[in-house]
Amino acid sequence: MPESVHVEVLTAVFQVRECADAGHTLHVLLVRRDGEWSLPGGDIGDRDTLSASARRHLSEQAQLTRVAHLEQLTVFSDPDRVPQHRTVASTFLGLVPRDIPADRTSDDVAWVDVAELPALAYDHAQIIDQARQRLAAKLSYTNIAFALAPGAFSMSELSEIYGAALGYTVDATNLLRILSRRGVVVSTGTVGRTGRSGGRPPSLYAFADTVLRVTDEFATLRPPM
Repeated sequence: MPESVHVEVLTAVFQVRECADAGHTLHVLLVRRDGEWSLPGGDIGDRDTLSASARRHLSEQAQLTRVAHLEQLTVFSDPDRVPQHRTVASTFLGLVPRDIPADRTSDDVAWVDVAELPALAYDHAQIIDQARQRLAAKLSYTNIAFALAPGAFSMSELSEIYGAALGYTVDATNLLRILSRRGVVVSTGTVGRTGRSGGRPPSLYAFADTVLRVTDEFATLRPPM
């Protein structure tokens, strides 16, 4: 590789968060670097792997140390993606569960609804879009939602998490049928708190595995017609 080429790592970290006026929505972690909102990232350490560099920048720039899932996304290598200097970006997708506090925000760190992104540096909006597409695809044929869900959840809560990540409403009954058939979720034998409207306490479930695995390589989750 020519000495004039710079290599950086960038990570799109998602968390589903509940907003009073919008319900559950997918948020992405942004940091302000060089006066612009950007994805967390930067140089690769002399002795770091790419993933270790990604985790280091998340910790140093946003004090985020608990990421339930991190995977390499793709490489962005357009010669003009960074005008000042030829820069290749190795990008990552990261996921944080709902029950992990992620409120360490400041003037330079923020969790932002992906539907309301500010102006971002360079091609970072494109990276976020690709990361969201990767997440949506893997929700269909893997158990990746374990990295977005709390340790125990009702199916209505899990359907809201799926819906926020996919961008459309997901029926809780159908979701339970699909995930139970694939052995993705199991009953905890406990119940949660009754909602504001009363009624029976909801049954609680948990993911059978907390590492990524393919559950149905030919499956797709489709939006309602």
